[in-house]
Amino acid sequence: MDKAHWLEVSLTVDGELAEAVADVMARYVKNGVVVESGVIYANAEDEGTAFGPVRVYGFLLVTPDLEEQRQKLVEALWHLGQIQPLPEPTFRVIDDEDWMASWKQHYRPIPIGERLLVLPAWVESSDPRRVAVKIDPSMAFGTGTHPTTQLCMAMIEKYLTPGQQVMDVGCGSGILSIAAIKLGAGHTLAVDIDDESTRATLENAERNGVKTGLEIGKGSVAEIRAGQFSLRAAPLVLANILAPIILRLFDDGLGDLVEPGGILVLSGILDEQAAAVQARAEAEGYTHLETTQMGDWVAIVLRR
Repeated sequence: MDKAHWLEVSLTVDGELAEAVADVMARYVKNGVVVESGVIYANAEDEGTAFGPVRVYGFLLVTPDLEEQRQKLVEALWHLGQIQPLPEPTFRVIDDEDWMASWKQHYRPIPIGERLLVLPAWVESSDPRRVAVKIDPSMAFGTGTHPTTQLCMAMIEKYLTPGQQVMDVGCGSGILSIAAIKLGAGHTLAVDIDDESTRATLENAERNGVKTGLEIGKGSVAEIRAGQFSLRAAPLVLANILAPIILRLFDDGLGDLVEPGGILVLSGILDEQAAAVQARAEAEGYTHLETTQMGDWVAIVLRR
C-alpha cells in the first residue's frame, strides 16, 4: 500500500484572529487544527503566558478531490479576510508519519490555575495533584489552548463552591462544564446554539466520565428563561463568548440567570472591550469583583 500524504495548510496571524481562522479551517480540516503561540515565562514556577503571532495549521489528506477542498478552504479564508486582513495561506505536502508526529507533538498537558490540567484525549495524567480534563483537540474551539478558556477555568476553580449548580452559556466543547463538575459542581447545564458544540460536549463528557450530572441542550439565554431546561437560574453562570454577543445576551436576560448573590464569569473579551461589558453588567445590578488578563484577553467576575 502506498504511503499516505497530507497537505499542510498554515497561516500566522495576530492572537485575536487565531480562533476565527481555526474555526474556518476546521470546516475543511477533519483531523484537527493546531493553534500554536509563543510562551513567555516570568520565572521558573510560572506556567507561561501566550505572546506574539499565532500559527494556525491543519492537514488535508491528499485524495483525488484535494484541489476542490483546498479551493473551498482558500475561498472561506478569503471571505474572512474581507472582515479583517489575513495573510495568504501556505501549503506543503508531508508524509503520513510526519503528519501524525506533527499533529500530536503540539498537544501537551496545560496546567491551569492551581488544580486543573487540560489533557489531549490520548495522554494520561502524570500529575496526581491536578484534576485532569480530557479534551479531543480535533476541533478548533474549547481545547484549553486559548487564553479565554484558561482564564475562565481559573475563575471556576476560584469561585465554585462544591455542590453548586452551574450554567455554561455557549458551551463549545463543554470544557468549562466538565471542569466545573470535576471540581465538585452539582447539576450543570451546558447550552449552545450550535449542533456540533452540543455533540462535542456530550463526547467530551463521556470521555471524562461526567455524563451523569451534566445536562446538555441546544439553545441560549432565551431558551433557559423560557423553561426549556431543568434550570432557570444558578449560583454560578459562565459565558465564554465574544464581547458583542455577551452584550446582546444581556438584552435577552443573561443577568437574570444568576441567583441573587451568585457569580457571573464573563470571558472571550478583548481588553479594549472590557469597560463596556463591565458597565453593562453593573447597569444590570452586578458588582465587579475582579478582572484577570492574559495577553489581549480578559475575564470579568461579577456578583449579583
